[in-house]
Amino acid sequence: MSDTANRIRTILAQHAKLAKDASSLTEDADLYQAGMSSHASVNVMLALEGAFDIEFPDHMLTRSVFSSVGAIRSAVEELTGA
Repeated sequence: MSDTANRIRTILAQHAKLAKDASSLTEDADLYQAGMSSHASVNVMLALEGAFDIEFPDHMLTRSVFSSVGAIRSAVEELTGA
């Protein structure tokens, strides 16, 4: 698992209020089905911005961008140029 994915899982564990342990979720597991609310997704977004020193542009502020670890990783990698 990549360092980026591990950092994302740590943020999810701290901010997403999931019913399951973030480390046990697959890359494509639906975070909303795992218990993340829309409000929690905003907290996750803010934590990601701080942790990765990025800012999500308006066109990325969609449910699908924050729907799974893999989707978040792709967005973060796009914004960091990784």
